Amino acid sequence: MNDVVVFSGSAHPALADRICSHLGVTRSPVDIKRFSNDCLQAQLLANCRQRDVYIVQPLVPPTQEHLMELLLMIDAARGASAAQITAVMPHYAYARSDKKDASRISLGGRLVADMISTAGCHRVLTMALHAPQVHGFFSTPVDHLTAIGVLADHYRDNDLTNSIVVSPDLGNAKVATQFARLLGLPVAAGSKQRVADDRVVIDSIVGDVSGRRAIILDDEIATGGSMLELMDRLKDAGATEAAIVCTHGLFAGKAVERLRDHPFVTEVVTTDTVPAPPGWPELKVRSVSALFAEAISRIHHGRSVSSLFEGVDPTHAPPQARLPFDPQT
Repeated sequence: MNDVVVFSGSAHPALADRICSHLGVTRSPVDIKRFSNDCLQAQLLANCRQRDVYIVQPLVPPTQEHLMELLLMIDAARGASAAQITAVMPHYAYARSDKKDASRISLGGRLVADMISTAGCHRVLTMALHAPQVHGFFSTPVDHLTAIGVLADHYRDNDLTNSIVVSPDLGNAKVATQFARLLGLPVAAGSKQRVADDRVVIDSIVGDVSGRRAIILDDEIATGGSMLELMDRLKDAGATEAAIVCTHGLFAGKAVERLRDHPFVTEVVTTDTVPAPPGWPELKVRSVSALFAEAISRIHHGRSVSSLFEGVDPTHAPPQARLPFDPQT
């Protein structure tokens, strides 16, 4: 890995350090300055010429600040004659802006993807995009990782008797089914309609959750509004308790106080794609740093990244999970 250089912006340097530890390299320094007119400048303080450069920067709040840092670091690496530049974005915030569902609305997911490519990025490495079509917004190759294997490992030694995996909505049901198959559990889903950024309506649960412990799987939790609505419906349907599992635990606004002491919630499990919120020692965080490090190593050596997930996708997973509906309809 002598030709690999890893940089990080200010979004999540701790994750970058964990990735570097698995790779056996040292994170290279970056000098990010702010001028008196509020403009940012990024200077890479390591040689990039004809080297394989990886810039670790999840797009987390303040999202626009961290996006600009990423663009400036990519531009600096291009100007420094890097052989290949990969943007390692464990969380791509603009994946939520993926469709034109109102008049005269912007497609931020595509626009930001274009900006990253224009800055000089050759490849993107990300995880659990909010919508799969966002993958196609990028004009550069995208390696799209999943954390469901890492999250399933958290439950492998647990007693899962009378447990069921629950997806908050039908759109996430396919991923929830993969997760359920890894654990040999049945799966159910909520019928959700989003009415505002922080408010959803779940009118029913598809599947039998009565007398069961629900393991709720979602890709991202922001304000926690979807979780509160879903837990109300689960209680109405006879579920006994709930564990909440997600890849991107943003926990914005009142999410921490909403979920931390909720009487129906037994635990909340997330990954370190984004920094953990302060003041929540009970939060269980699984690291995906080894997964990103292995993906970086495979990209660098020209090996398959998709083979990382043999045993995680439905083709290789055991067939025990039962889906009470077709998520494609």
